[in-house]
Amino acid sequence: MDIDQAKTFLAITAQGSFLEAARQLHLTQSTVSARILRLEDELGTRLFTRNRAGASLTPAGRRFLDYAKRLVLTAEQARADVGLPQRYRASVRIGGRTALWEGFLPQWVGWMRQRANDVVIRSEIGFEDDLMRRLIEGTLDVGLMYTPTHAPGLIVEHLFDETLVLVSTRADDTGPGEDYIYVEWGPGFYAQHAQSYPELEGPGQIVNIGWLGVQLTLVNGGSCFLPARMAAPFIAEGRLHRVAGSPEYTHPAYMVFPRRSENPVLAQALAGLRELAAAESGAHT
Repeated sequence: MDIDQAKTFLAITAQGSFLEAARQLHLTQSTVSARILRLEDELGTRLFTRNRAGASLTPAGRRFLDYAKRLVLTAEQARADVGLPQRYRASVRIGGRTALWEGFLPQWVGWMRQRANDVVIRSEIGFEDDLMRRLIEGTLDVGLMYTPTHAPGLIVEHLFDETLVLVSTRADDTGPGEDYIYVEWGPGFYAQHAQSYPELEGPGQIVNIGWLGVQLTLVNGGSCFLPARMAAPFIAEGRLHRVAGSPEYTHPAYMVFPRRSENPVLAQALAGLRELAAAESGAHT
């Protein structure tokens, strides 16, 4: 049994498909299948049930899941910790959506640096699929996102609610116009947005992250929905304006982390996120 086999097992578990796992790992499907066959031979049992819908864990596969996570996590921790300079006692790896790196997560990094300056912080940006895969693999300690999925061995905890507001480069806008930019904030936003604007034709501009919506809006003019805290600095500078009378949407933010972890600083990292989230919630009540 080796690390590549365990990583392949975890990738299939995360993706629910041998084909998608192969794409994620940049391998051929035959290589992925061969690794799992060797692993099943070594363990003496089948780990996946394969059908047209993809691949799901057998009871034996579910039992092996924690072992695979620990195997990969141990290897990753060894790689990270052995290479740490002597003055650092541990490292913590955190990933989050781009919008959550606007203000909130940088504050958390500052919080950690003040209280645990002997800890290396590895910061990353990612989308939900990648963050969840990394968490399942054990190569990420905590992930912050808007639309998490549930997976065995992981805890999904609500942190705070974003408030999505419509902002425009024009102070007299009354709603989405010809240069409106639709930001893909997820299925919840899609449903609320469609209910608020049933007559709105498909927008001519669509982006997958708020940061990109901001850049296009500021350079070319127009409007888009952004988290209120993300829009606040631009509104204060007079570069963006809240569109009067426009709806506001609640957009929950979550943190996801392993139910069991041997990382000695994870509990402190989570405590910091909770403290800052409480302050964030209080600022908007």
